[in-house]
Amino acid sequence: MPQVVRIKLTSTNLERLEAICREITDIAGKAGIKISGPIPLPRRDLTLQVRKSPCGEGTKTWRRWELRVHRRLIDLSINDPRVIRSIMRINIPEEVSVEMKVRTE
Repeated sequence: MPQVVRIKLTSTNLERLEAICREITDIAGKAGIKISGPIPLPRRDLTLQVRKSPCGEGTKTWRRWELRVHRRLIDLSINDPRVIRSIMRINIPEEVSVEMKVRTE
C-alpha cells in the first residue's frame, strides 16, 4: 500500500532551501519514486518600519527592515520505508524548517 509523504520546507535563505529540495529530489529519483515538486508557494514578506532617530524626535526619516520567507512543497508516493529513512537522514541547516506528513492511500 503506497504512502504519500508531503514535505513542506520553509526558510529565509533561498539557496539553502533549494539545496535541500535538490537533495530530496535526488534521493527520490534514485529510488524511482513518483515525485511532485518542489512547488514554490507564495513568498511571505514581513516588513518593519522604525524611526532612524533613537529618541523619536528630530528628522522624520524611517528605516524599513524586510524579512522574506520562502516556502516549497514536495509530494512523494513511497512504497519502501527505507526511502523515508534516507530522507530523514539529510543534514538540514538551522535556517530551514521541515514539516513532514505521511498518509496512506
